[in-house]
Amino acid sequence: MERYPNLKESDPEIYSLIQKESEYESTTLKMIASESYASYSVLEACGSMLTDKYAEGYPGSRYYEGNEFVDCVENLAIDRAKVLFGAEHVNVQPYSGSPANQAVYRALLKIGDKVMGMPVPAGGHLTHGWKVNFSGMDYVQIPYGPDPTTGHFDMNLIRETAKRERPRMIWVGATAYPHKIEYKDFAEIANEIDAYLVADISHINAIIIAGMHPDPVPCCDVVTSTSHKMLRGPRAGFILSKLEDRFQKKYHPDDKWGLAKRIDRAVFPGLQGGPHLHIIAGMAVAFKEAMSDDFKKYGVQIVRNAKSLAESLLGKGWKLAGNGTDTHLLILDFRDKDFTGKEAAAALAKSGIIANFNMVPGDHRSPFVTSGVRLGTPSLTAMGMKEVDMIKVANWIDRVCRNIKNIDDHAENIKNEIADFCKNFKIPGIRE
Repeated sequence: MERYPNLKESDPEIYSLIQKESEYESTTLKMIASESYASYSVLEACGSMLTDKYAEGYPGSRYYEGNEFVDCVENLAIDRAKVLFGAEHVNVQPYSGSPANQAVYRALLKIGDKVMGMPVPAGGHLTHGWKVNFSGMDYVQIPYGPDPTTGHFDMNLIRETAKRERPRMIWVGATAYPHKIEYKDFAEIANEIDAYLVADISHINAIIIAGMHPDPVPCCDVVTSTSHKMLRGPRAGFILSKLEDRFQKKYHPDDKWGLAKRIDRAVFPGLQGGPHLHIIAGMAVAFKEAMSDDFKKYGVQIVRNAKSLAESLLGKGWKLAGNGTDTHLLILDFRDKDFTGKEAAAALAKSGIIANFNMVPGDHRSPFVTSGVRLGTPSLTAMGMKEVDMIKVANWIDRVCRNIKNIDDHAENIKNEIADFCKNFKIPGIRE
C-alpha cells in the first residue's frame, strides 16, 4: 500500500514553523482578547477531506452533484446553531466575521444609508461603519461610543443621536468594550425610529451561552458572529436572524424573499462562491461542544478570571477603562503615563505576555500608539487557569509596567518565570 508523506517529511519548513508557534504559545500568556484555542476535534474536522469538496449553493439546492453527505454536514451545523442560540434562521457560509457583516448590509440597506455604530477608536469594529472600510465608504456612519469619563454607554445621548439622525440600521457590538451590553435598551431606541437592530457578538458569544451576558437574539433583527475567538471553533462567520422582516413593506416593498432569504442571497450568490465545507464541519463540532456543561463552565470562568485580573490590577494602582470589567476583557489606561500603549504592549510581549495596544475612551494619543493595552482571559481560561492564577498574572503585568523604561533588565527573568508557570497547564488541541 502506498504511503503518503506526513507534513514533517513533505514540508519540514512549514512543520518547523508550526512547532515553533506551538512552543511559543505553550510558554507565554496569550492574552489577546479575540483568541482562544480550538479543540483537537475541531482541528481534525477542519483538516479533513472535506477541504476538497465544492458545493456551491445551499443544502438541497447545489450547482454540483454528489452533495448527499456535505448537505448533511451543513444542515447539522445549522440545526446545532439554531438550538445553541435559539435562532429562527442561521447561515453558516460566511468565510469570516467581516463577510458576514457585509452580507447584512447588502440584505438590509441601500448604498448611502445611515448606519449607527461604534468607531474603531471608541472600541467598535471596522465593519460597523469605519471610514477606511467598505462600511464607511458605501454607507454613512453615525458614531456613538462610551462616555470618555465613565467608560460606559450614555443611553440618553445615544437615543438623542438616533432620533436626530434616524439611521436605517444600528450596530450593537464591540471589540474593546469591557461592560455588558443591554440589548433591550438599544431595541427600544431602534423601535422608536424604525431601524434594524443588528448585534455583532463575535467577541462575547461564549459568555452569552454561559449566561454571563445578556442575550441579543430575542431583541435583534439579525445577530452576526465569528466561530473562532472564545467560541473555540474554526476561523469563520455565521449569521442568525428572524425569518420575517418587520420592515418589509416600508423598506423592501418590491422584495418577495423575506429577511432570512435575503440574507442567504446576500451571502451567496451576492458576495461569495462555494462554501468551505471543512470549516463548516468544524463549526458543527464547535457548536456541539458549546452545548456541553464543560463549555458553560468555561464561559463562566472567563468572566471570573477577567474580574479577578481587573481587581488585582486596580489594587496595584493601575487604571482601567470603565474602572473594571463585566466581560472577558479589560483595558489598561495609561493616559496619564509618560509611556504609550504601544510601548507597554511591546514590553509585555518581550516578557512573555501577549496583548495588543488599544485606544481608550477619550484617548489623546494616535491610534498608532494609543494610551491603552487590551487584555483578555479566554485563552488562559481554556488552558485551565482560575482566579488565583490571575493574581500571579497581575503581578507579572505590574512588574513589566513599572519597569517599561528599563524592561531589558527584567524581561528575561519574567519570561522564564512565565514559561515555568505555563508547564502547569495545557493547550487544548495539542496532542503529545
